[in-house]
Amino acid sequence: MKMITGGVCAAKGFRANGIHCGIRRNHSKKDLALILSDVPATAAAVYTTNLVKGAPLTVTKENIANGIAQAVICNSGNANTCNANGIQIAQDMCALVEKHTGISAGDVVVASTGVIGQPLCIDPIAQGMDALVEGLSYEGSENAAQGIMTTDTTKKEVAVEFTLGGKTCRMGGIAKGSGMIHPNMATMLVFITTDASISREMLQKALSSDITATFNMLSIDGDTSTNDMVTVLANGMAGNETITAEGEDFNTFMQALNSITVALCRMIAGDGEGATKLLECIATGADTLEAAKTAAKSVICSSLLKAAMFGADANWGRVLCAIGYSGADVDVNKVGVSFRSNAGTVEVCKDGAGVPFSEEEAKKVLLEKEIEILISLGDGPFGAKAWGCDLTYDYVKINGDYRT
Repeated sequence: MKMITGGVCAAKGFRANGIHCGIRRNHSKKDLALILSDVPATAAAVYTTNLVKGAPLTVTKENIANGIAQAVICNSGNANTCNANGIQIAQDMCALVEKHTGISAGDVVVASTGVIGQPLCIDPIAQGMDALVEGLSYEGSENAAQGIMTTDTTKKEVAVEFTLGGKTCRMGGIAKGSGMIHPNMATMLVFITTDASISREMLQKALSSDITATFNMLSIDGDTSTNDMVTVLANGMAGNETITAEGEDFNTFMQALNSITVALCRMIAGDGEGATKLLECIATGADTLEAAKTAAKSVICSSLLKAAMFGADANWGRVLCAIGYSGADVDVNKVGVSFRSNAGTVEVCKDGAGVPFSEEEAKKVLLEKEIEILISLGDGPFGAKAWGCDLTYDYVKINGDYRT
């Protein structure tokens, strides 16, 4: 397993592109992306748990009910959510892909991201399709990654290479996500491609299993988006024997998928709206996996703790407070807390009580860009990780006039 370049185009047979078509007012921002597989691919997806769902999710779910997809089209700048004609617009986007590429509209994953409740006009998308398709490239992942960004400040793409049955396989992904991100489903928008061959059932099993320890452990601001979706397309062009059951090859595939999703989680958390720091909460010593996950998520979601991290304030009481109200079955008298970064490690709590520490040293640790919050919950065998970011003044500025 090794990290490589190429994003969603790292795997054989995938082309991508991203352009500005006119949905967003800023002409320097791309707002339309397309990913194409040279051949039909096995498809799997997970969707937001929010009862208010973007129209594209409904259309995508119908399109890939047979487990097959060959294209992904996504616009940014408008979520196509809570619109009377939203389903029709999403279907029209799929029809445009068919018109310009020959790929059946029923084999298209469609997604939208941006402002909720604003009508989405199909005209700029239709007018941009010629340029979008003409620019498709086997090196086009970066353009596609830029095309799906909203308040993101950096593109998010990653790829890995691995071996299945002696065949070299590749997997890559792009993501968008900066705000309105909270556990419970998958996350934001994530598109993953691979040239490995795997059955529909095992691909869905791999994705559904992975997100419980990755995207479901990610929170920026406590808001679960209406348009969250993660999709994986596997076109089989690597030539490996198709994975149809659990075993060594499936485990390797899961490891590759997890390396992609963890990397994207960290990128998304580090690019939270207004964020200056990536936070990773590492829980150990829990009696159950559920307790470890619940405690870690609660800490990473605490607005008070996030604000303290912004101010480089080692206010460890906020960590214990978050664990205490999390609902996790833990003995608070066994809880330990430390903060760790490239500047060192400082222990601030042991057995549920504070311990002497240098405020100056703690400040140095917490001024770093990446901070680990280490919580020991006892002597149990289970652990979990969660990702988030600090809470800054800029988060309010960004969201105070996001629509206008």
